[in-house]
Amino acid sequence: MISAMSLWLPVLLSAVFVFIVSSIIHMVLTYHRNDFKSVPGEDDVLDALSPFNIPEGEYFIPFVNEPKQRESEEFKAKVAKGPVAFLTVIPANYKMGGKLAMWFIYSLLVGLLTAYVAGLALDAGSHYMAVFRFTGTVAFSAYALALMQNSIWYGRGWGNTLKSMGDGFVYALVTAGTFGWLWP
Repeated sequence: MISAMSLWLPVLLSAVFVFIVSSIIHMVLTYHRNDFKSVPGEDDVLDALSPFNIPEGEYFIPFVNEPKQRESEEFKAKVAKGPVAFLTVIPANYKMGGKLAMWFIYSLLVGLLTAYVAGLALDAGSHYMAVFRFTGTVAFSAYALALMQNSIWYGRGWGNTLKSMGDGFVYALVTAGTFGWLWP
């Protein structure tokens, strides 16, 4: 057994490398530029929503507190009238720096989880490909598998989810390569 803390270098470097690769994916490559669509009549929608000063958060429209409320005629009429929507509201002064810092911390946590699980399963001196396969599987699970929930439950387009899972596969390969390279 190898302690996760003794693998601090591959944890740190894999997070740095994933951060760099993800920056290239999102700033240089263009395949994520069509992940979101414009709402028809965007200016009118913004003008209509603005007076409500909706706080930052996630919303479901129309909303019910109790499952029984779904049976009410009022709720059924709202659904029939539409639209039914998930709404995420972020601050108008959205700052990318904080989000990038959280992404890096997340990548560190993925690396730490990967180190912990691999350290339990693999011995020092394990073959590069054994380390690569094992750590790649753990990292892929962390970077990609949970993304499917967004399509299953929240209607996110499967194309967008699969693109993001492809990104997660690349991040897993980077993580696996780093661990394989630096495995004790």
